Amino acid sequence: MKKDEPPLDFPDTLEGFEYAFNEKGQLRHIKTGEPFVFNYREDLHRWNQKRYEALGEIITKYVYELLEKDCNLKKISIPVDATESEPKSFIFMSEDALTNPQKLMVLIHGSGVVRAGQWARRLIINEDLDSGTQIPFIKRAMDEGYGVIVLNPNENYIEVEKPKIHVQSSSDSSDEPAEKRERKDKVSKETKKRRDFYEKYRNPQREKEMMQLYIRENGSPEEHAIYVWDHFIAQSAAENVFFVAHSYGGLAFVELMIQREADVKSKVTAVALTDSVHNVWHQEAGKTIREWMRENCCNWVSSSEPLDTSVESMLPDCPRVSAGCSSRGIPGWLSSLAPVFGPGWDPGVPGSSPTIKSHDQVP
Repeated sequence: MKKDEPPLDFPDTLEGFEYAFNEKGQLRHIKTGEPFVFNYREDLHRWNQKRYEALGEIITKYVYELLEKDCNLKKISIPVDATESEPKSFIFMSEDALTNPQKLMVLIHGSGVVRAGQWARRLIINEDLDSGTQIPFIKRAMDEGYGVIVLNPNENYIEVEKPKIHVQSSSDSSDEPAEKRERKDKVSKETKKRRDFYEKYRNPQREKEMMQLYIRENGSPEEHAIYVWDHFIAQSAAENVFFVAHSYGGLAFVELMIQREADVKSKVTAVALTDSVHNVWHQEAGKTIREWMRENCCNWVSSSEPLDTSVESMLPDCPRVSAGCSSRGIPGWLSSLAPVFGPGWDPGVPGSSPTIKSHDQVP
């Protein structure tokens, strides 16, 4: 660790970073017009990473603002019965999410640093907002008459500074001999010296020690999906519910099915999985769930094959088809939207996607 590492003190606005999104939704330097540069300071990877993370937090807040201002979504606090003092999270919903009698679209992102409204932070920073956010899905869904609910499965806890614990030595009040006390004090001082030496390199700028306070009934993506189902989706008036679940979001959906199988089958019409990491064996999904997934789900996966080309699967659940690209995280469905909103996805006909129907032969 370099001793001359600059302070980890970064701006808290895009303007402070001297970046802004242009009319194409691309992040560009306001003076040079250049894309974001990760290696801002050479040979200081840790500092550059911290800078990138600080920018990412600003991007998250920026996307939240777009969900409310550009997409007209409402920010809903959860748990719904939270006290004033307990940790809280939130989701986003359209005005008609619970009252739309016909169709509801539910979006679930993957794991990691992404939050509600995002597919991939890397794409937002390095490509554009349309590639990395859920905003094109949300706007298209609303144009097509869907109510919309945007989950926030990675917002599982809040961080607070860990309280400092002062341990008072009991040697002063001990009846043990002075020589023994002196030896113990010497060992204690040596131990503290070694610990401080290690801490200097592990945490050179004395960053605050944080602790996590988990959000009730939303302490994991799986818990969050079940909570939102019970308190919002299951209560919605929509006759047909559609899911779009990316990466770990697919695993969360399968867990939801396992825990609420009958309810999910009664409301969900079709599910678009994208590079889903679910595993019906590890998650112990039963035969009836696997059969339902074969008829009502489709997993678009990274592949160099043309869009919608069948891709072999080792799992006996839903069909796997090509997303039209070979780079994970940048599948064709992000730009085309066709797999979800194409004419085959008739909300009145469960499992009506022609792509899904053409793969009924998958065992």
